[in-house]
Amino acid sequence: MKTVLITGASSGIGKELATCFAKDQFHLLLTARSEGALMEIKNQLENQFGVKVSIFKADLSVPAERWALMHWVDKETTALTHLINNAGFGDTGLFENTDWHKNQQMMDLNIDALTHLCHHFVPKMKAAGFGRIMNVASTAAFQPGPSMAVYFATKSYVLHFSEAINGELKGTGVSVTALCPGATHTQFAKVAGFNDNGIFDASKKLPTAQEVAEFGYKKMNQQKSVAIHGFKNYLLANTSRFFPRDMVVAITKMMMK
Repeated sequence: MKTVLITGASSGIGKELATCFAKDQFHLLLTARSEGALMEIKNQLENQFGVKVSIFKADLSVPAERWALMHWVDKETTALTHLINNAGFGDTGLFENTDWHKNQQMMDLNIDALTHLCHHFVPKMKAAGFGRIMNVASTAAFQPGPSMAVYFATKSYVLHFSEAINGELKGTGVSVTALCPGATHTQFAKVAGFNDNGIFDASKKLPTAQEVAEFGYKKMNQQKSVAIHGFKNYLLANTSRFFPRDMVVAITKMMMK
């Protein structure tokens, strides 16, 4: 049976990815911090698509809860075929003024949890001769981000890590896709401390979580190593390579204001 583990599955892109997999009759293993939201999604997907959905409440920034999740998954299935590392969050503000514990939690979730889950499941997928992994990065991964220094840095890690292990796994039947969305209509902006302005201006026509999820799902199935959503985002991500680094930082700083 095709089985997928999706982290951060209670809302936004993670929730919409769960719908993508349910449509294709996967056994879904969903995790997030909100058990109530997970239960709602479980009931909705099981009733709508007739699939099996299992849920596990966990804060993946906590190592002990990561271990508990991995042991649970190993009991739920002997062959996880798909892994979606979607859980993550951001924060805004000058680095010197940010809360250190929030920065630590961000790094623990955006970097450590994602890496740990890959380290646990990649050998199993490789032994089975098949696996698809999607690590949700961001267009933030392509440049430094003044006023979101730690978040941008974590997403740069996700991008480079994903590309590296995808390169290592060539020819094994296992592939890794880094999904890089730009600003999207989700709860991310609210959690990160944005008002309805700047890159999350309410008047802008931002893509929906469903649009990003469906794009990422398609690119993962095509074994695309890096999937940047939106033509404008693709241009911005790639043209930044041709400008002096100081200029890129200055432009990003201006955009973040």
